[in-house]
Amino acid sequence: MPVIPAPEKGPRLDRPARWALAALAVGACCVQLDAFALNPALPAVRDELRGSASATPWIVSGYLLAAGSLMPVAGRLGDLYGRRRMLTLGAVLFGVAAVLCALAPSLPLLVAARVVQGAGGALLMPAGLALLTHACPPEHGRRATGRALGLAGLATVCGPFVGGVLARSVSWRAVFWLTVPLALAAALCASRAAESREPGARRRFDTVGAAAATGALVCLVRWLEHPAAWGWAFGVVALGALFVRAERRSAAPLVDLALFRNRPYVALTAGGALANSATVALLYVVPWVLQRDEGWSVQDAGAAFLAPAAALAVGGPAAGRVRATAAVPVMSGCLIAAAAALGWAAYGTGATTLLVASTGAAVALGVAGGLTLTGTQAVVRRERAGEASGVTKAVLTATAGVWLAVTGAGAGGTTGGGAGSVAANGPGGEAGSRLILALPAAACLGFAAVLVLMSLLRRLPLPVRGRLGRSGGNIHRAGPRTDRTRAPTNGAPTGTTRSTSSNNR
Repeated sequence: MPVIPAPEKGPRLDRPARWALAALAVGACCVQLDAFALNPALPAVRDELRGSASATPWIVSGYLLAAGSLMPVAGRLGDLYGRRRMLTLGAVLFGVAAVLCALAPSLPLLVAARVVQGAGGALLMPAGLALLTHACPPEHGRRATGRALGLAGLATVCGPFVGGVLARSVSWRAVFWLTVPLALAAALCASRAAESREPGARRRFDTVGAAAATGALVCLVRWLEHPAAWGWAFGVVALGALFVRAERRSAAPLVDLALFRNRPYVALTAGGALANSATVALLYVVPWVLQRDEGWSVQDAGAAFLAPAAALAVGGPAAGRVRATAAVPVMSGCLIAAAAALGWAAYGTGATTLLVASTGAAVALGVAGGLTLTGTQAVVRRERAGEASGVTKAVLTATAGVWLAVTGAGAGGTTGGGAGSVAANGPGGEAGSRLILALPAAACLGFAAVLVLMSLLRRLPLPVRGRLGRSGGNIHRAGPRTDRTRAPTNGAPTGTTRSTSSNNR
């Protein structure tokens, strides 16, 4: 009887690729654990260091602001000088800053150390994503990234519970000590991965563009925190214009502006930003409502939140199995599902309804968040993967910082504690806290509707789209337009260009 050969499996990752996967997973786990485990400990931090209600939110938002504003710079540095080198440097900087945070004798010094830690986190994530993208065969990069994000999601699952237990039984400083060995492990894993950088790139760093981009993001968050301070708004406009001008004139720009003509990349990044804002809302609002309005202890609220946190964690591996051509439609579906679940959580009553709705929302948001990182890496040129991941992570982190600044959700675990925040000005009690979830729900639903509408318009016959464009709809532009950020497919050389219309099918 003839022996039927077993079906051929795809090539396994080689040893350097496995080390790159481990480095990204451990580094991201370190960042996630630091972020999610700290929130339950913020009241203890404020009490011990005698911090003011206005200064305490900067323990969280200062970190997010530093990380978000520096990620485009970090991504480009990895492309130019080596992704493994930047990941190792980021892990070391993150670990050293964690030690400084654990030893901080006052709130201002703690905030300063958190800003340094944010700089380390800015180097960790874009460099790790680009390093793994280059270490894997093109057809396996998405799944490998999804697995790494899934492993990092364990910190999302354990973070709030671990932070609450450590703050109550040991000290809030133990939260920072916990991340030190993880940062060291990330650096050791990175040292065993293969180095990669953009081939033939000019070793010229766009200093003007980096300063303008960082300054614009800082001004944006400060303005949103204080809307009446129009000087910050002027800074956003002026520095944004300077950034665009610098990138157009630079021979080696920090960010190739053609990246923003890549429609799938822009759609996935914008959708991921909204999903990330909704995730941050979920992570801060649900435990706070359970503690303040349902009378639950910190440990009970953390244990109950394990189900939504676990749902978030499985999103990375699930997103890694989505084909690049299906990424945008799947993102639309995830945003619609998340909006429905968040609306249920916002207007429902009782702890059970809140937890069930939050778990449903977390499933959709987890896939959307993972899809943002896996999908964007699949639709850009591999040699500038660090640049693309830096921009994506900057947008995700900055929107989270903006949400915290606007709503005051980082004020010691008290959603709505910030002066002038949405929650502070909204209705009081449990309903007021829950209604904060309606804001990201509406944003997710609105953007999903835009994506669906654009998809339907692109399916119209070309003559119809041409008539719409001539009537002012600008649906279709005649003639092919080169998109230099699209990754080559089917074995095409790196320099191959494709038209934007073919990229978006």
